[in-house]
Amino acid sequence: MEQNKAASKITTQVGDNEIVITRIFDSPRELVFDAWMKEEHLSKWWGPNGFTSTFQKFDMKPGGRWEFIMHGPDGVDFPNTNLIVELVQLERIVFKHDVFPHFVATAIFEELDGKTKLTYRSLFEEESTVFDKVKTYAVPGAEQTMERLEEYLANMS
Repeated sequence: MEQNKAASKITTQVGDNEIVITRIFDSPRELVFDAWMKEEHLSKWWGPNGFTSTFQKFDMKPGGRWEFIMHGPDGVDFPNTNLIVELVQLERIVFKHDVFPHFVATAIFEELDGKTKLTYRSLFEEESTVFDKVKTYAVPGAEQTMERLEEYLANMS
């Protein structure tokens, strides 16, 4: 299944156990990368529409931990723990989501003439029956998160 949203510069691909969101942002790569690397930025846009986050630990370096609680608009809290696997300045962030659903996320930042192409790939460990359920909320959630990032970047510039 593939969706193309030309107007919003977003492409979504869903595989057997993988979701890939590709987005072009009208912001320089340094700014987009900075929005991921600093708690004061990331805490403002991370998560689907209506969600907020309370960061408990934020150590964005290889071997570091990023722990936070996502607060849903319905009042339900979702604890999250991510282990930072790899970080290449201005190019790539890789982290392992260490609570259900388990996945490895890779964010790749590419320079495009003053804009940024961001490819966000989530490779899930759970079996296909679990992934089939997870993708029903993970796909729209990831797309909404990228929309929120775009809005946040517009205010950062």
